[in-house]
Amino acid sequence: MGKSVRNHELKIVSPTPADIVIAQSVTPVPISEIAESLGLQSEDIALYGDTKAKVKLSVLDRIGSEKRGRGYYVVVGGISPTPLGEGKSTTTVGVCQALGGHLSKKVVTCLRQPSQGPTFGIKGGAAGGGYSQVIPMEEFNLHLTGDIHAITAANNLLAAAIDARMFHESTQSDAALFNRLCPADKSGKRSFAGVMMRRLRKLGIEKKDPAELTAEEKRQFARLDMDPERITWKRVMDTNDRFLRKITVGQGPDEKGFTRQTGFDIAVASEIMAVLALTTSLADLRERLGRMVVATSKAGDPITADDLGVGGALTVLMKDAIHPTLMQTLERTPVLVHAGPFANIAHGNSSIVADQIALQLVGDGGFVITEAGFGADIGLEKFFNIKCRYSGLQPDCAVLVATVRALKMHGGGPPVVAGRPLDRAYVEENLDLVRKGCCNLARHVENAKLFGVPVVVAINKFGTDTQEELDAVRAEALAAGANEAVVTSHFAEGGKGAVELALALERVCREKRESGSSSGSEEFKFLYPLDLSIKEKIAAIATKIYRASDVSYSPEAEEQIAIYERQGFGQLPICMAKTQYSFSHDAALKGAPSGFVLPIREVRASVGAGFIYPIVGTMSTMPGLPTRPCFYDIDIDCVTGQVVGLS
Repeated sequence: MGKSVRNHELKIVSPTPADIVIAQSVTPVPISEIAESLGLQSEDIALYGDTKAKVKLSVLDRIGSEKRGRGYYVVVGGISPTPLGEGKSTTTVGVCQALGGHLSKKVVTCLRQPSQGPTFGIKGGAAGGGYSQVIPMEEFNLHLTGDIHAITAANNLLAAAIDARMFHESTQSDAALFNRLCPADKSGKRSFAGVMMRRLRKLGIEKKDPAELTAEEKRQFARLDMDPERITWKRVMDTNDRFLRKITVGQGPDEKGFTRQTGFDIAVASEIMAVLALTTSLADLRERLGRMVVATSKAGDPITADDLGVGGALTVLMKDAIHPTLMQTLERTPVLVHAGPFANIAHGNSSIVADQIALQLVGDGGFVITEAGFGADIGLEKFFNIKCRYSGLQPDCAVLVATVRALKMHGGGPPVVAGRPLDRAYVEENLDLVRKGCCNLARHVENAKLFGVPVVVAINKFGTDTQEELDAVRAEALAAGANEAVVTSHFAEGGKGAVELALALERVCREKRESGSSSGSEEFKFLYPLDLSIKEKIAAIATKIYRASDVSYSPEAEEQIAIYERQGFGQLPICMAKTQYSFSHDAALKGAPSGFVLPIREVRASVGAGFIYPIVGTMSTMPGLPTRPCFYDIDIDCVTGQVVGLS
């Protein structure tokens, strides 16, 4: 193992200053020192300045040859949140600072890269908060190492390829189209590009010389014949821009009247982001990008990125993004930041490769703490059913983050609205509201237990919480079946405030490993088998996790499901796009609603990523900006060059 880094001793100030003030008060050590502490060698990393480095995937082969043990694997989820967030990222960072900085454990934090959308919109950044943060937080919350920009570029190259191909097919004969796709060289000989061999194989054409193809084979090869009404690929940008949800393209005079309605998604909802998070190697990335289905032909056949000839180019744009980014916390514990799929739209977890690398680096007795986005009905369910299914990894424990504030809301408290002062109910003791709201916490605990995973509840303490309220939450959590429940104060105290949580995790993880299946402890299991139909898998999530009584489908969703099953995609897992604010489709239904009918508006297939993607109710894949966005507070000090107001 590498040389240890002396942990930074935080100078705690009360009241707790703004996040960015705390972050800028701590000077990061050179990232090469953090790398060395993990046993990484100079050839394992690519430096991005002094505070960030890409960790190359090749490190898995090198470390694997050393036959190291695997660390404890812990996933952090949460109860259904308020729009203000309940401190899930902060808890993730805080407990890692406790493990590494106060208990001298090998630990790596695995987090998603934040989107510019919430950073400048409602929620702010995702580097943690208070004295439990990733630094430099400005780098973390803004461009980082450019992965989201790479995803945006790749996504939009594919979108441009779709419209260009449709345009050229509409204006050219079969022969002209084929000849332009396979242009003759100076000697008059035509050849296929390497990526074209994939389409030929798909068509069952074994010939390698364009001159050998029959006229019909040339037509089949060259003409994708995409149905404009069944194009599922959209352009993306990493900004909340509601006015791009529906647009018309092709209105320029050179497009000859070839217009169609489409729209934008936010970049982190791109299937390419999901592919990045679920890939396991460069070769796997290439295959996944190439088999992404972007449209259906008029004959009903799926059209892929490789059919368009763009799969290789997409991989080239993503060749650096595949490597996780190494950073550090305020207390100098290591962090791997990689991928950033939204949990209410996509599967909401950081990358498989980051977790795999981290588990090898920490070795036996070490900890990898990875975060699943939003409430456990979304991010945690997708972590178990999608991420673990593809990674082959099984968690030792799940953490559920709860707050008195959110539980009061679920108990019938007034609406919590970002940008508005909290109602008195949230800053004064109200045990009745807390206890009523614990139905939401209990439901999440029960759901996590369905997967055979022990649960530790982390009660994230706010300054206005009373001891009686915190005690009530702890009692309710244990009564619901949590293995342990701990009050934490890591926001105000850093790692010191999460030591009890860290010790609880160690106890639960050790007991899980030591007991095994021989003593009757539950084994990890998925919610559903893949050989169920698409509707059966949707129903399993809707009834067992959300507690819906039934599922309804729009005519469009019915048609889409039929197409995907006919095309052979029915065996994929399900990734529900649903509001994070309720177990149901209706954000206003708080607590633990049941008996409702879950409406499926639309169903998409993310074949490259490897899941079917139902859109529930009015869920949007392009968020909008609020009246008073976070960008009002963000500026730069032109004397020092420091960013101010970022949170």
